Amino acid sequence: MEILYFTEQPMSAYPEDKATDEVPIGGGKTQRITSLLFSNKYFDPMEGSRLYRERIEEWKLVDESGFDGIMLNEHHTAPFCMSPRVNLFAAILATVTKNVKIVLLGNPLPLWDNPVHLAEELSIIDMISQGRLVSGFVRGGGVENIQANTNPSFNRERLEEAHDLLMEAWTKEGPFRWEGRHFDFRVVNPWATPYHRPHPPIWIPGVASKETVIWAAQQGYPYIGLNTNFDVSAKIRELYAGAAAEAGITAGPEHFGQLLQCHVADTEEKAEQNAKEFMWMRGEFTGLAHPVWGSPTGYGSRSNRNSLIEISAGRRPLVMPPPINQRRLERTFVWGTPKTVVEQLKVVLENNRPGVLALWGNDGRIDHADSKRCIELLGKEVLPEIREFSQSLGIKSPMETGAGYNRNLGTTPKEYRRIEL
Repeated sequence: MEILYFTEQPMSAYPEDKATDEVPIGGGKTQRITSLLFSNKYFDPMEGSRLYRERIEEWKLVDESGFDGIMLNEHHTAPFCMSPRVNLFAAILATVTKNVKIVLLGNPLPLWDNPVHLAEELSIIDMISQGRLVSGFVRGGGVENIQANTNPSFNRERLEEAHDLLMEAWTKEGPFRWEGRHFDFRVVNPWATPYHRPHPPIWIPGVASKETVIWAAQQGYPYIGLNTNFDVSAKIRELYAGAAAEAGITAGPEHFGQLLQCHVADTEEKAEQNAKEFMWMRGEFTGLAHPVWGSPTGYGSRSNRNSLIEISAGRRPLVMPPPINQRRLERTFVWGTPKTVVEQLKVVLENNRPGVLALWGNDGRIDHADSKRCIELLGKEVLPEIREFSQSLGIKSPMETGAGYNRNLGTTPKEYRRIEL
């Protein structure tokens, strides 16, 4: 099993009393918004500099503490995440760490207008880290599509075509020409190609989008559930396994992963105090956003859009995130001393059997000292027991089985024209 460390890198040093303006969300209700339209005049570069430097110091500690990797992501126009370019932080990690895999979950492919440039950037990171890159791709949230000025209706099409072009750029000798529906390149011939052969492993994160789960299974990519509870995780496994079987793949633990919030402290009281910090935006790990902005027209499925219309019309209540104690019962958030955290994580492993376990150890206003102590305790007292337990369950990681390499290499989809020059 691969065990990763993750933080959203929150910009927690902003005056929360300024983020009190509420906007209508339908049905006569309003909601406080911190995503998209919360003004950046409240961003303090001095505090931002401090927080960035603290995160880098913590990552160095993660590298020394026995974790297999550090998970990175990106978001835009909101204080819940200070990482607007995941590749920038991956490049930093490639130089300041020596052991951990650099796991990108991930690059929002539909927002890239030049997937060949992305292929070059990722290749450089893979070479500098000497093959420690694990690349991941996402659709990008609805809010990201709005801020990037991309058409949400073409989001999935752009994801799939950008992915296919990137695969060709990584694995096929150039030069060649690419003619697609969304991308046209006279010459594809990148001189920066990956350290990995045939390409860096690819994992796909998500919150249970049916179409994305099926697409990941068809490619043979592990799917990483983001804070999914036991019921949702079971549905993901069932859907993935069925689609994988149709593609000739037998899905196992190596094809599934789980991200959950996890904080460890020396006492139960301290752990619970810090756990409450994770609820600084009601526990929403994508910020406080207008529900329609989160899924603009064309972005989601028809059923998804219908539910948003019903919410806006007041015919259906807005679903709020579960409270902290429910999250603990669902094991999407575990906290406590090392002993109690180990017991909670064992339940997750027995139930979900993930080949990848990502532990989200810092958020809100948890200070630098407590974050470092959490990493130390995880490394010394939690990870060894969890590894031993996962081995007793026969849980294998993608790295052990080779999951994560594209099973469709060499079969350029018919809707694209790849012309040798």
